[in-house]
Amino acid sequence: VQLQASGGGLVQAGGSLRLSCAASGDIVTINEMRWYHEAPGTQRALVARITANGDLQYTETAKGRFTISRDNAKNTVYLQLNSLKPEDTGVYYCNADVRRADYTFDQEYWGQGTLVTVSS
Repeated sequence: VQLQASGGGLVQAGGSLRLSCAASGDIVTINEMRWYHEAPGTQRALVARITANGDLQYTETAKGRFTISRDNAKNTVYLQLNSLKPEDTGVYYCNADVRRADYTFDQEYWGQGTLVTVSS
């Protein structure tokens, strides 16, 4: 199983980006999917999560500005970033709980990260 993240880039403060993360491999189903943010010099921190049923949860910094969504048919999770601030700069990682064929439990996978740089 692989998670491929994309969509990062350089944007001015107040701008928007849409991140994508597509999962591929011997996937039966994907349960919870998440986005994390790793700012320079800090630990990776959860930004938002979405269950297979579409239940959402955001951190306080993401509420009102970021939107997580998913397309189960495409095994893809998205993160719409709006009203970006310089402190949103960093690498964004996707993460998913995947049920593979021949397994009776979920396994956690990480994408490689996509860099977002917000200039002031």
